Amino acid sequence: MIIEPLGLDTVTHDIPGPLLTELAALYASNRAFHQLSGDFPDPDDIRPEQVAAALADDLAHPDAEVLLARSHGALVGVAVTLAHHPDPADPDPWIGLLMVDAGRQRSGYGRQLAGFVAERFRAAGRDGLRIAVLENNPRALAFWTSLGYEVIGRRPDRQLGRPCAVLRTSLHPLKSAE
Repeated sequence: MIIEPLGLDTVTHDIPGPLLTELAALYASNRAFHQLSGDFPDPDDIRPEQVAAALADDLAHPDAEVLLARSHGALVGVAVTLAHHPDPADPDPWIGLLMVDAGRQRSGYGRQLAGFVAERFRAAGRDGLRIAVLENNPRALAFWTSLGYEVIGRRPDRQLGRPCAVLRTSLHPLKSAE
């Protein structure tokens, strides 16, 4: 799997059309998630311009990054990260979104992408990494806890006030066995 930052058009600063089409297909494949989240008005009709607007909102934060995961040239996942939370009292970076194409889930792509994100922040000297999981999404909660994330609190999300579990994992360097 190859992971690369989202590249915007150098002139218009927009997502290039073919890439936007791929991203829209990936988002649309996750109908069940979008039905839970309410992020799109109609989870059965997710349009490229809606995905572009959602990603533009994410990238409006100066510490945000969108990472694309590809396998054999095909877009299999996307992660949105935030190096610094808007709340200055929160010391950890966040994963704002990690989504794998629904037809490729349970193939290890989500684990690899989550591991890549954690390793990047570990290499940058960060101590922990957080994610908020919608309370109505037990499948996502099971995924993140299987990766070693622990629930550290519950609160509404900042964008829409949806009930969420806040999870955290430590990024301290792994100790070698003696």
